[in-house]
Amino acid sequence: MDTLTARFKLIVLPFLCICLLFLPFLQATDFDYCDNKGNYVVKVDGVDISPNPVISGKPATFTISASTGQAITGGKAEIDVYFFGFHIHQETHDLCEETSCPITVGNFVLSHNQVLPGFTPPGSYKLKMTLSVLI
Repeated sequence: MDTLTARFKLIVLPFLCICLLFLPFLQATDFDYCDNKGNYVVKVDGVDISPNPVISGKPATFTISASTGQAITGGKAEIDVYFFGFHIHQETHDLCEETSCPITVGNFVLSHNQVLPGFTPPGSYKLKMTLSVLI
């Protein structure tokens, strides 16, 4: 592997899993790391959901305030959705479409817009976001 390839090798943040817990018709924006002892490149400061509560069939914005100690040139965000513990949906987004790249050392915001289908039933939803970054 040449030096350039090694330098830009895709690094999966040591299993960074930002677990967002929310009820689409109630208000909750708690988050947890999948591994509380993990040494992550990205540190999450907070999560904001707007509107809160989310309304099915209407656009919603999920904003994650975060910081990094290393410059990030790109990557991907994988989102898994669970309903009462059952995996019901997965999507992957280019990290640079969710925030401005390159991401410099310091604070940044990751923002994702989503329209929940009109048939989305009320209940307990869990979103798990895994970031894989290029540094």
